[in-house]
Amino acid sequence: MKNRSGRRPRVLYLAFYFPPSRASGVYRARATANHLVEKGWDVTVFASPLDFLYKRIGSVDEGLSETVDPSIRVERPSLNQYTWQQDLREFSWLRRSFPLMAKRVYHLSQTKLFPERYSSWAWASVMRALKLHSKKRFDVVVATGNPFASFGAAWLFNRLTGVPYVMDYRDSWTLDLFHDEPAFPKDHIAWGWEKRMLNKASAAVFVNEALRGWHAERYPDVADRMMVVPNGWDADVLPKAEESAEEPSSVPATTGTETQRPLKFAYLGTLTVKQPVEEMAEAFKIARRHPDLADAELQIHGHLGFFKNSPATLKQKLGLDDEAPENGAEATGLRYCGPVSKTEVGRVYEDADVLVFLAGGGKYVTSGKIFEYMAFGHPIVSVHAPGIAAQDVLEGYPLWFNADSLDVDALAASMVAAGKAARDLTPEQRETARRHADKYQRDAVLEPFEERLRAITGRETPAQD
Repeated sequence: MKNRSGRRPRVLYLAFYFPPSRASGVYRARATANHLVEKGWDVTVFASPLDFLYKRIGSVDEGLSETVDPSIRVERPSLNQYTWQQDLREFSWLRRSFPLMAKRVYHLSQTKLFPERYSSWAWASVMRALKLHSKKRFDVVVATGNPFASFGAAWLFNRLTGVPYVMDYRDSWTLDLFHDEPAFPKDHIAWGWEKRMLNKASAAVFVNEALRGWHAERYPDVADRMMVVPNGWDADVLPKAEESAEEPSSVPATTGTETQRPLKFAYLGTLTVKQPVEEMAEAFKIARRHPDLADAELQIHGHLGFFKNSPATLKQKLGLDDEAPENGAEATGLRYCGPVSKTEVGRVYEDADVLVFLAGGGKYVTSGKIFEYMAFGHPIVSVHAPGIAAQDVLEGYPLWFNADSLDVDALAASMVAAGKAARDLTPEQRETARRHADKYQRDAVLEPFEERLRAITGRETPAQD
């Protein structure tokens, strides 16, 4: 897709969390960049410094970098890591010599300039973008948050160059998603910044209608520029549906005196303290009292938190004690299986009989994992607060078991029902369930977004071969 001068349209994508990061929103960023390349865009990504990912938060998936289109240019502007530095040898001269002054300067930058500790990355991004822009013009900027300093960088770059920008809310800045209330007091500077940035944005994108509606109510003057681009599942890192559609049901029916193998329940994703982990664990223990689930396992696949000190806390919430055999898998039915390589994700889903959808937060939350879950056509058990936005996605999925409650007895009953459905599942039922997921395949959900970018930049839709 080229303009009249023969040049491909050029996008600057401000995505702090980009591979090899394994932050919760990285799949959306990775897929967006790849999709734009596929549609003919020249894509430059500004992402976090690698030393921040490896040294500060220790949250990486190196294999994920291999799924990024090689034509994408990835730049990594600098970040002042003041709040993450613990080693005195890493302190700047100012901080070593005048620690109180350094603290005061940093505090002023957060309270008077931009209220986020990633703001230095935003300013560095603007400086780097200006240099690249002077050599080869950008046509549009897409900024995805969090961090929300990326929005500030897009706004400033627009003020300096006039290049239009789009704000992609992977998350909410001024709404606390876990308590359904404003994240800042009324007089906080974040509100002024958000209004300022939205007013100049050519479009604002949200992952679900609930979030779009909340922001539209607070910023009615720009509501007509807001749109929903849901998350989706990525066909390039999951096996194609048709590859497994002809496989027999994973839980063969009992014939004569044959004994059925134990059911496998599975959760795949990063576990966090924001999720109802304890309710899930207790409900599964109760569900195992039913004869159909007596030997069932709930396998936890993925990382325990995003930070180095997270695993111990989460194992305690799960009731798993490495030194106490009575808390092991045989006694509780819960088994932590560790992180999963991207090449093994499809196998984990396919080997499961029932998938457990565990999500934290309230009515504005849509977890990205639910789209992958649906793509495999297994029974899905919901373990989350009633009324979250993910229920809009699951509505119509024929194998959804929702207690609509975090009461452990109600959750246990839905787990038992899902187990029975897994025993009786037919290939036709799985195929029907998969068809519900097709509309959330990532390229399908990103198509309207790419068309919006073309409209903003004045690019025509490329002719089809």
